[in-house]
Amino acid sequence: MATVVVQQPLGKYGMESWNSAICDCGEDLSSCCYAYWCLPCFMCSTTGEFGESTCLPLVDILGPAVMAAFGVAICIPPVGLAMRVAVRYKYQIGGSICEDIMVSCCCICCSWCQMNREIKARKKSIRIVQTNPVMQPLPMAVNPQVVAMQQPMVISAAPGEVGPAVQMTTINTVAM
Repeated sequence: MATVVVQQPLGKYGMESWNSAICDCGEDLSSCCYAYWCLPCFMCSTTGEFGESTCLPLVDILGPAVMAAFGVAICIPPVGLAMRVAVRYKYQIGGSICEDIMVSCCCICCSWCQMNREIKARKKSIRIVQTNPVMQPLPMAVNPQVVAMQQPMVISAAPGEVGPAVQMTTINTVAM
């Protein structure tokens, strides 16, 4: 099987850009509604899709309450910011930490929706399977004593490798 990699448009600094803008919730309305009505659950499911612990966003929820009890004010959600930076780093998306801080502080729900859309878009892969036609057997009129049996054998590239699928035919000969 051959795997086709679709490149994203390049953003600032020669890196890729986000697949969707921060306020493009209309592209995935069900996720937007899920985030709006139950942001903690949405945050947990998004971190799970990204491959991190699903309990990680609970720090954003419980962290400010614990810190306020000790008299320390937190205005930047640490997990939201860390996830945004991790998504940018993993998918090589251009941007800066200042942009991430502003988005995480001002539009946390939109930030999580954008990260979710990006993770879903990057998980989709396009696969093209190439098959070659079966070759016709050669006529055996030259030597009638040879009996040929054909057994088709398909060899393809392993998952993750790039290469066309190849179909080969083996011929077993028996001399009389």
